[in-house]
Amino acid sequence: MDPLTQGALGAVFPQTIAKKAFVGRAGLFGFLAGVAADLDVFLRSSEDPLLFLEYHRQFTHSLVFIPIGGMLCGMLVYVLLGRRWNLSLSQSFVFCTMGYATHALLDSCTSYGTQLLWPFSDVRVAWDAVSIVDPLFTVPLLFGIFMATRYKNPFLARATLVWAIVYIGLGILQREEAIIMGKELAVERGHKVMRIDAKPSFANIFLWKIVYETQEQFHVDAVRPSFFPKVFNGTSITKLNVSKDFPWLIPNSQQARDIERFRWFSNRYVAKDPSHPNRVIDVRYSMVPNEIAALWSIELSKTAPIDAHVKFLTNRERTEERAVKVWSMIVSKH
Repeated sequence: MDPLTQGALGAVFPQTIAKKAFVGRAGLFGFLAGVAADLDVFLRSSEDPLLFLEYHRQFTHSLVFIPIGGMLCGMLVYVLLGRRWNLSLSQSFVFCTMGYATHALLDSCTSYGTQLLWPFSDVRVAWDAVSIVDPLFTVPLLFGIFMATRYKNPFLARATLVWAIVYIGLGILQREEAIIMGKELAVERGHKVMRIDAKPSFANIFLWKIVYETQEQFHVDAVRPSFFPKVFNGTSITKLNVSKDFPWLIPNSQQARDIERFRWFSNRYVAKDPSHPNRVIDVRYSMVPNEIAALWSIELSKTAPIDAHVKFLTNRERTEERAVKVWSMIVSKH
């Protein structure tokens, strides 16, 4: 989730249990702790472009790390602010631990994937309930924090937390309906589905991207589960076959290992880029949900040394144009 939303949910949670005099301070401590887990984005390497894919949303986002992260944040904010504001060390710990605890759970509600069970498992948990950016989720959170702080009222914070839970629950219901629509679409086409996923499109829970796998291909479509249900037919792409798609690639080279790292990150939804023959794309994500226009990919080189890494690329082209198209799909009645 974006940092503002992470901080907002982190602020609301400790406000729900704070005394009236400390509601604002609890919100600030929770906000700071709520964004702290994303400091792992600085675990990068100029030599290994995929290193951040492995460490972002890893140990700092695991359930077992919550008390450690809360303690570290609590100690820091106590030294910087808590003593001046008549907060005890234990209060600082509680507020920060509650704020920190929301981070990984909220990230798991998105589709990016979070290693909640690290170090026992490297499975990337993704409940696909909300988009990584969603103003309809974030704005009410911010408003609730403001009102709870202004009136020093924990009840307003509790009401805001209920809103967050209800919205995520609505996203889960939408996802289940989207999967049903996707399965029905596959049956109409005579496809045998090996697995299927539904992910919210950018900044909303009304329009969903359906990706399902058959024997040889991935199929991509968009559906609007409720509010005038509608299917937006998409396209398909052949699944990645490394030996066939890159016959020149040395099997034990670093580039070959990087493909497998990218395959793990992409939950095996990988294919050769039809527009760039030396690129491998993550089929799951695109700005327009019924298109295959990957938001990120890796690029290989035939002339690279055996120990050279792939390049990691992001696609931000035609963002405004694609956003307009997504909006038209959300409001379309025909």
